[in-house]
Amino acid sequence: RERWGAAPDRVVPVVGDLEKPLLGVDPETLAGLRGRIDHFFHVAALYDMAADARSLDAANVVGTWHAVQLANAAEAARFHHVSSIDAAGRYPGVFREDMFDEAVGLDDPYFRTKHASERVVRHECRVPWRVYRPSMVVGHSETGEMDKVDGPYYFFRPIQLLAAALPPWLPLVGVDVGPMNIVPVDFVARAMDWLAHAPDLDGRTFHLVDPDPASTPDTLNLFLRVARAPRFVASLDASRGTLLGGVADSAGAALAGRLLGGIAAWQFGIPQRLLSLGGMPTRFDCVETTKALAGSGIAVPPVSSYAERLWKYWEANLDCDLRHSPALARAVRGKRVLVTGASAGIGRAAALKLGAAGATVLLVARNAERLAAAKSAIEDAGGAAWCYPTDLSSLESCDLLTKRVLDEHGGVDVLVNNAGHSIRRSLELAYDRFHDYERTMQLNYFGALKLILGFVPDMRERGGGHIVNVSTMGVQTSGPHFSAYLASKSAIDAFSRSAASELLADGVSITTVYMPLVKTGMAAPTALWDTYFSLTPAQAADMICDAVVRRPKRVGNPLGLLSELAYLASPSAVDAWMNLFYRLFPDTPAAGGEKRSGSSGIGALVDRLAPGLRLRR
Repeated sequence: RERWGAAPDRVVPVVGDLEKPLLGVDPETLAGLRGRIDHFFHVAALYDMAADARSLDAANVVGTWHAVQLANAAEAARFHHVSSIDAAGRYPGVFREDMFDEAVGLDDPYFRTKHASERVVRHECRVPWRVYRPSMVVGHSETGEMDKVDGPYYFFRPIQLLAAALPPWLPLVGVDVGPMNIVPVDFVARAMDWLAHAPDLDGRTFHLVDPDPASTPDTLNLFLRVARAPRFVASLDASRGTLLGGVADSAGAALAGRLLGGIAAWQFGIPQRLLSLGGMPTRFDCVETTKALAGSGIAVPPVSSYAERLWKYWEANLDCDLRHSPALARAVRGKRVLVTGASAGIGRAAALKLGAAGATVLLVARNAERLAAAKSAIEDAGGAAWCYPTDLSSLESCDLLTKRVLDEHGGVDVLVNNAGHSIRRSLELAYDRFHDYERTMQLNYFGALKLILGFVPDMRERGGGHIVNVSTMGVQTSGPHFSAYLASKSAIDAFSRSAASELLADGVSITTVYMPLVKTGMAAPTALWDTYFSLTPAQAADMICDAVVRRPKRVGNPLGLLSELAYLASPSAVDAWMNLFYRLFPDTPAAGGEKRSGSSGIGALVDRLAPGLRLRR
């Protein structure tokens, strides 16, 4: 009510419980509601493919029964029930809006409860009613906002891992299990608002669906493209049978399907019941809804118009796996952890994980609005966070930050120097750009060093502390085009190696994390990286959390170590190899000041070959 700026007489809270008769509304409140309700919207339901049958029954069937009870007792002028297309079960063919009893294949607990709850409305509601059947509801088409991971969102994590494991030009063969009927939540809300207030529509049902849904591979390709992952170029028709359990009729195939389903559930958190549903044989007619919405300007936007918004919101707000090991909880519970660059990417993902594990997280970045959003996400997960908007490239701002934190929190137990700036530009383009070296050194070295010098005295006095410096695998490989960036990261690396020996007896340790390529906004301007294997921000955050737990000297991967060993064995050979790499992959348009317009190097080669590789777009 405060957020809406609404007066108390316009927004009145009514406390109740789905599992109690009359929704648990007390007699006095009921008396005050009687005859005053023009529209009773019953939206509450449990949509969770991982929920058990009892919970689904209690929320969806019993809850609807109690809502109808209350609507009858309060003498509401009209009852609006939000059902689902799943009330049709697995009906083979076109399911019209005037169909209900024709539903078949209601063996799935969710399907059964949605059908049963709609039956309650049709048979027990004594006031005029209208029923709305949305298809799969995703986030807001304009903002991407969504409050939970369910339905198609279960597949976002596998898509993300696919993007990290394989180059985007690799063609894939998918499984087509039928159309994926998706609608954004804002369309559903606008359509319900219009239909609820339109005259002469009582006793009717409205399908809030996409009248022309795309196939499963085509829909997934929209998100695969946004994630810079490989895409499906061809597909197998598996509309008959289940996705992982019954493509073949043999008992061995069914057993293999259950095993694969169990692995998917364990590895990705995808409910086995969702995988067992397979292709849906039902198509949904929405002719009557389209007629009723005529003149409203309300229509289903194509998924392609908002897929990127859905993905980016999920990646920024819902992506981080907040599960944590007992070891991380033991390492940070009750500790003060300061994370720089915490408004986005790796820093935000690490802050969420640390907050969920019990740390008090101090968030530092330039963007105050994004910091506030990260703080809210940490608090929503049960953690504690504080925001400190700061420009770490300003040494004066660094001093003010350390003073505030020392005054308000008494210091920090763990300092994560994650904020950084990268430049990919050859020497040939940098002759007159000395400021490139100044600004990268200012943030990546001097900014991090200022914080270390500001917090280490307190750590030494208390007899303990931990500094985690997020570096790059480039320091180990010394690749071309990155002389400004690698010089700044090498500086903090050299400082840490020297200072660590001095701090050893004081219980203060320093860890350097040599990050491989991570798909963040910092890497986006370089089209070449689209063809490289890379980590997600959540995977990179796991490396930081591992460093916090184990407190090692270095965290990296075998490729970085092999690069260092190769350079020790034959520096000239490594230089020759890197020179070849430099000649094969020249500066990108972004390095010359142009906006990214396409790929370069391997990316350009892939673009030229793509028409011959892609059978599906």
